[in-house]
Amino acid sequence: METSELLKKVRKIEIKTRGISNHIFAGEYHSAFKGRGMSFSEVREYQIGDDIRTIDWNVTARTGQPHVKIFEEERELTLMLMVDVSASAFFGTQHQMKNEMITEICAVLSFSAITNNDKVGVIFFSDQVEKFIPPKKGKGHILRIIRELLDFDPQDKGTNINEALRFLNGVMKKRSIVFIMSDFMDNGYKDAITIANKRHDLVGIHVYDERERNLPNIGLARVADAESSSYIWLDTASAKVREQYRKWFDDNLAMTKRNFHRSGADLVSISTSDSYVKSLMGFFKTREKKR
Repeated sequence: METSELLKKVRKIEIKTRGISNHIFAGEYHSAFKGRGMSFSEVREYQIGDDIRTIDWNVTARTGQPHVKIFEEERELTLMLMVDVSASAFFGTQHQMKNEMITEICAVLSFSAITNNDKVGVIFFSDQVEKFIPPKKGKGHILRIIRELLDFDPQDKGTNINEALRFLNGVMKKRSIVFIMSDFMDNGYKDAITIANKRHDLVGIHVYDERERNLPNIGLARVADAESSSYIWLDTASAKVREQYRKWFDDNLAMTKRNFHRSGADLVSISTSDSYVKSLMGFFKTREKKR
């Protein structure tokens, strides 16, 4: 993409998403996540009613008296965006492609984070970790992230969520708010989500296109698997074929929901034909009520 064209797109997304963030999301983001990051403050003697899980066994053994760790709310948090850049993300038949919606969601979350003085970082992944941008503050950093989202050219086509989460746990030692954005066309990552959610506050954003669920009746069609580059012929006029196609999507979505539910992490599912603003607002309000 030419530099001038890229800058125009960055500016367009900045104007749109920053306005949404300032007027809609910044307060909801703060309410949903502030206070979830805790840092160690001090150790004091155990008192009746203290959670036994906070007992500091080293100090207890040394002093002969039970002591507990005291934590306090962190004023500044870290937002990590994990972005699926596999080939299947570059698909769309509705208002926009999946990767375009993901870019806007990332921008909205980023501007919401810096409004609260939080750091923002990004992990781009396919079937490998493609790029890591360490967390930083500031508008300039966010604009760099938007530029990368718009112009990133991944080396591989596949999806490996397990590897991406393993990398996250390796580089992010401090507890962070983590949004993993993908169509989740992968499997075998349930344990990785469970481990990541114990270390971080993990949220999945499942982005899909309606044609991935409902195949149109257009007769005999040659279709490609974007990630494997293989082609097959489908008789879309067959009700049975369309039903099998829908079942595959529904089964994959059900598996994704189970993986997140069992790990204790949250999941939001958004179609490219829907408003991500409405979906995210509903999610933030639900999170706030759980606090």
